Amino acid sequence: MSPLWTSAEIEAATGGRASASFEVSGVTFDSREVQPGDLFVAMPGTVYDGHKFVAGAFAAGAAGAIVSQPVDGPHILVEDTAKALEALGRAARERSQARIVGVTGSVGKTSTKEALYAALDRVSGGKAHRSVKSYNNHTGVPLSLARMPREAEFAVLEMGMNNKGEIAALTRQVRPHLVLITAIAPAHIENLGSEEAIADAKAEIFEGLETGGTAIIPNDTPHRDRLVRAARRYAENILTFGHGDADVHALHAVRSRDGGSLISAALLQSEVTFTISQRGEHWVSNSLAVLAAVEALGQDIAVAGLALADLGGLKGRGERHTIQTADGEILLIDESYNANPASMAATLRSLGAEIGIDRRIAVLGPMRELGEHSSALHAGLAPNILDARIDRVILIGDEMRPLAEKIVGRVGLDLAADVDEATEALLSMIRPGDAILVKASNSVGLAKLVERVSGELKETCST
Repeated sequence: MSPLWTSAEIEAATGGRASASFEVSGVTFDSREVQPGDLFVAMPGTVYDGHKFVAGAFAAGAAGAIVSQPVDGPHILVEDTAKALEALGRAARERSQARIVGVTGSVGKTSTKEALYAALDRVSGGKAHRSVKSYNNHTGVPLSLARMPREAEFAVLEMGMNNKGEIAALTRQVRPHLVLITAIAPAHIENLGSEEAIADAKAEIFEGLETGGTAIIPNDTPHRDRLVRAARRYAENILTFGHGDADVHALHAVRSRDGGSLISAALLQSEVTFTISQRGEHWVSNSLAVLAAVEALGQDIAVAGLALADLGGLKGRGERHTIQTADGEILLIDESYNANPASMAATLRSLGAEIGIDRRIAVLGPMRELGEHSSALHAGLAPNILDARIDRVILIGDEMRPLAEKIVGRVGLDLAADVDEATEALLSMIRPGDAILVKASNSVGLAKLVERVSGELKETCST
């Protein structure tokens, strides 16, 4: 297999100077992720300068580095390492023959990106590429581009934003052939002020479309027409997915035996019946978006359906931990990675749909970046909790007090000052037959709760 980059190619892309000839098989700017053969980019940081970790990167097997000061070991010397990474990403996009898909949205963009990658990887025989984790910002997008294998046939790249203009800059680097917006919700409303402004910021993704490109837009949003108008300026083809008169819609969707969904969908050129293992109506919508993209790319819908059926749980985004005890099972649903009002409502509905359980418990932390709307949007979760027949709720932090005031006396309620206190409260009440949902914005740190609770329960069960 050919190398991902040679030192000569990195020199040409970045305008830097090589200390020696070398080849690399990967790219990273996190010294903790270095694998043998990687290129380590010593990025400037607000807390730590990446140059402090160059020696450690070489010790872990890095084959070369991009640096702005001379170091021991094979390297490319540049003036600005962040700009060099952007240049390497542009060079990767320039040389690639892959069909590029850009994904954004307020809710579900990472999950949909992973599902679409799985479908395109299946239809291409393993020649698809995607951004990992949520590498979707001004450093993550060029890194994801720089990592794109030269042999890739498809690439699925996620783009996120906190402010106006950020996606416009990213989409011009990605230059997608197809773009997909998953949903519009009041995430980052603190910075943007309104859902309309959020829709406009997400619509910036159309600006990078290659000639003849396709835009895929959610039908189930009051901002659909706003998105369509924005897409018309750049897209040759526009498709909608969702309910009603959407171009791609579900004819039937019923709960499958394993808790996922059995879906019959109408596409532009065909109909298909498939299953998804993920639970919840939001995953029905995600799967329709994926099939719309696969059909627009001219790929095999049936093979894509098989990939959706095989898609496993995503860490922090619905991953399910089933712990077997002597007296029964405990289900822990990890939604700790992110949260906004729409995703909170969707996952609470999913918890309400769980069958064969004794109690439903929700551990909920704050939704961040909501600004002056925070109190109202947190309080607005009350109907979702009540409709889902939640038996016990643990709420973390002062930001959750408006919600607590709405549900006190109507559902079992515990208030916790922080994640550690919530963890202790949860451990004190868990019993076999419980289904537990854990969800908050990533900055809250609920992943620590999931790790500790699952670890202690499994350790208890094994002794």
